[in-house]
Amino acid sequence: MNRLKDKVAIVTGSTSGIGIAIAQLYAAEGAIVTVCGRRAEKGEAVAQEIREAGGRAVYHYMDLMDPESIEKLMKDTAEKYGRIDILVNNAANASPKDGTVEEVTLEQWNEVFDSNLRGTFVAVKAALPFMKEHGGSIINIGSMAACGGDLQGTAYAASKAGVDMLTKDIALQYGKNDIRCNCVRPGLIVTPQNEPRIPETLKKIYLDNICVTRWGRPEDIGNLCVYLGSDESYYMTGQILTVDGGLNTHSPTVAQFRNMNSRTW
Repeated sequence: MNRLKDKVAIVTGSTSGIGIAIAQLYAAEGAIVTVCGRRAEKGEAVAQEIREAGGRAVYHYMDLMDPESIEKLMKDTAEKYGRIDILVNNAANASPKDGTVEEVTLEQWNEVFDSNLRGTFVAVKAALPFMKEHGGSIINIGSMAACGGDLQGTAYAASKAGVDMLTKDIALQYGKNDIRCNCVRPGLIVTPQNEPRIPETLKKIYLDNICVTRWGRPEDIGNLCVYLGSDESYYMTGQILTVDGGLNTHSPTVAQFRNMNSRTW
């Protein structure tokens, strides 16, 4: 349980869902974790739970829409521990009114891009000076929304597609500094926070289309992030890894043929 022993890790958006799982697994593997987000009370509680379990964690305020708070997070963490080894850009926002191209307003488009793409860019830019001396691992949390077109969520999908490309640029530009950068695209991940809001119909649609027998859990993403943050993944960089139960690996007609008990037309 020491795959990340003494590594200094920042996990943005770690006051709920996937972010909590990543922070907890990192601490269990020996990392020193900075939990961060806007909700101080929740963040302090997550850090406290990690410490009570024997891990090392502190909370630091960060607002994805406030570049100064992101820069302060990186600076304060580096000053406190002398380095930043892992940065997980998990924080993101999705506008509830994000729909078709005609429906999305310019204000909504800018808000989503400012949080998801600009926020990731600012976090990486602020962390790089503290990683360049000794290397590190940057893990951007993308989305399977960037895998193909959809009926809504236009701004969110486009912003996450931008995260994919930013990942490749970072990997290329800073690989010579022993800085790796990979992107993890979660599929449907059911968390304690979102489960009450996910209709059973949606769960069934996913189960009909994925290759395995259950939808995703936060630890499915966290376990991959442990690997990507560890030295085991040194030779992996610039990769876009989709963790979706195999949803995007097959023909879109698979679910229909399954319901017909048929393998072909």
